[in-house]
Amino acid sequence: MSRIVILGAGIAGHTAARYLNKWVGKEHEIVVVSPNAKWNWIPSNIWVGVGQMSEEDVTFDLAKLYSKTHVDFRQAKALSIHPEGNAESAKPFVTVEYTNPAKAGVVENIDFDFLINATGPKLNFGATEGLGPEHGHTVSVCSAKHAIEANEKLQASIAAMRKGEKQNIVIGTGHGMCTCQGAAFEYIYNVDHALREAGVRNMARIIWISNEYELGDFGMGGVHIKRGGYITNGKTFAESLMVERGIEWITRAHVKKVEAGKIHYETMDGQFHELAFDFSMLIPPFAGVGLKAFNKAGEDITGQVFAPNGFMKVDADYTARPFMEWSAKDWPRTYQTPAYRNIFAVGIAFAPPHLISKPMQSANGTPINPTAPRTGMPSAAMAKAVAMSIRDMLKGAEKPTHTASMAEMGAACVASTGSHIFKGTAAAMTVFPVVPDYEKYPEFGRDIDLTFGEIGLAGHWMKYLLHHAFIYQAKLRPGWSLIPD
Repeated sequence: MSRIVILGAGIAGHTAARYLNKWVGKEHEIVVVSPNAKWNWIPSNIWVGVGQMSEEDVTFDLAKLYSKTHVDFRQAKALSIHPEGNAESAKPFVTVEYTNPAKAGVVENIDFDFLINATGPKLNFGATEGLGPEHGHTVSVCSAKHAIEANEKLQASIAAMRKGEKQNIVIGTGHGMCTCQGAAFEYIYNVDHALREAGVRNMARIIWISNEYELGDFGMGGVHIKRGGYITNGKTFAESLMVERGIEWITRAHVKKVEAGKIHYETMDGQFHELAFDFSMLIPPFAGVGLKAFNKAGEDITGQVFAPNGFMKVDADYTARPFMEWSAKDWPRTYQTPAYRNIFAVGIAFAPPHLISKPMQSANGTPINPTAPRTGMPSAAMAKAVAMSIRDMLKGAEKPTHTASMAEMGAACVASTGSHIFKGTAAAMTVFPVVPDYEKYPEFGRDIDLTFGEIGLAGHWMKYLLHHAFIYQAKLRPGWSLIPD
């Protein structure tokens, strides 16, 4: 019997766990390690953040679910990886510290035959002074609890508007190197919708602030889409949405500091500005969770296993080169680490080989550009491919058997407003592939027949149905494996 340890139980980790449980759970041991007691369908935190859904609508208890499977769930935080074992043990292991109340603070070594790093990101609020809900002045929708607080402050802002007080609402990215613009993009439209529903939209100035060079970049280097039989670019698509709703925008911005009611930011031209706010939701930059790695002698090999940003190196080409010389072929396919055939990293946990959006700096040398997105559908696709490879390697395959390159997969983004089935609208956009391939698609880098955008109620229905479908799937309800990831 072999043991497979999965670090993290988000979209990537839980996807790997449920498929491995289905395929090899009776013959092999599966251990899931996560510091969180609950699974969270993060895309719907947007609706929690405007009071359209509750925490219970977007989360469920992991221990309770896994108790009905062959998965051994440990509520703990991974501290370090020992891929060669140590002087006392020849088996590779991970060191974890328990976070559940019953064993809080207990440190344990868990040996493994295969390891999947699906730890996701550290929400690096500390990268910007005054950013975030815990030690700063802005709110977040990156977790269900953050989203609850965001809604509480939004409702307070709405109450102030009802009393005749004008409000400045600022939503976007809180650092020059942020990713996940899509979450903020969707949230700003939901806030606009909530204010209209409350009858106070005329009392609010809503402003989008982002590190994108142009609207519609989303960390993907921009996108050309087919809409209504015509080809347009993501900038025009995104700007039209903003104009229709009376939303202002600031791009090419790095938020340097946040004070109570005031955002300090730098723009690409090297100028410094201030922006007053009454309510602000700014996405933080992401970093690796801080895992360490040690060899058999106990020497620190973190720099060999992880990139400087804390994300794990995999089978990508990390050769330093000018941006214009990168290729779609640089991106990983199997997510296996170079030095250890039994270790994989998926989702946000793997280190991208380069930016998709062109690296930019302000006149002062400050980096201002989105980093590559790898959440949602890509995370699930990677996790399933790795689970299939491990299944086959357990049966004797010498190397990974399945691939999921972001340069060979598509993704769909549905930015929907409101959670009511008959009220709301959505901007739905698909891209294929996520990482543009200019060798295969020389004109736009993507297959224009599979890259398109639409606005309307149908997209809203899709988002609403996807919410319920993916939670049904994640809860391992009957027939869950028939639902595409």
